Amino acid sequence: MKDQITYTYKRNRLSIFLGVFFFLQAATSLISGAFLFNPLIDDSNIVITMTNMANNPVTVQAAILFDMITAIGIIILGICLYQLLKKTDKLLASIGLGLYIFEATLLVVSKYVAFILLGLSSLYIDSPTVEIANYASIVLDLNGFIYSSHIIPFGIAAFIFYYLLYKSNVIPRWMSLWGIITVSVVLIGVVLMMYNVNVPFILLVPYVPFEFGVGIFIFVKGVRIIETDL
Repeated sequence: MKDQITYTYKRNRLSIFLGVFFFLQAATSLISGAFLFNPLIDDSNIVITMTNMANNPVTVQAAILFDMITAIGIIILGICLYQLLKKTDKLLASIGLGLYIFEATLLVVSKYVAFILLGLSSLYIDSPTVEIANYASIVLDLNGFIYSSHIIPFGIAAFIFYYLLYKSNVIPRWMSLWGIITVSVVLIGVVLMMYNVNVPFILLVPYVPFEFGVGIFIFVKGVRIIETDL
């Protein structure tokens, strides 16, 4: 008689950490970008951007702080995913973790660049010159390029981890497929945008609730474990 295999959800310390950091790094990234930093940026006018930043230094500093928290959250999330999925494929899980660390590093670098932009903005308000405006424009472009670049290792790593989640069946497979499909669209879309291809933002939206949803799901229900009945 064959063993009867059943899947049971179990909450443990790893699943709690995984759920918390799925949600946390998504929340801090959204707050930093959508609500704090991006509203201050006018891509068509560097003077407006510098004026906004100089007049709202606390907002800029808060955005930088939230992204620093995001970077820490990304690394912890990667460690948790590695621990959960290394039995499924240790090599792929290791690659995913390494790419998450690289992503977090690029994110931190972009925040140092943003801090330089804040300094140039304050300097411009005190003593407006064309030279400062030109330097600030270059720094703003650099910040945007580095920030966009961090999506590439993120997208590859996320695809790997979501594939392993699907393969291991530790969460519902429809949820893993949601992540695989939508993060692929984000990765392709960001690469195209870096080459000045106009990508409708609506195509990137379906991924946004994924990390919140999977984080809440794993935190509340845990992850599936296999039980064998003789």
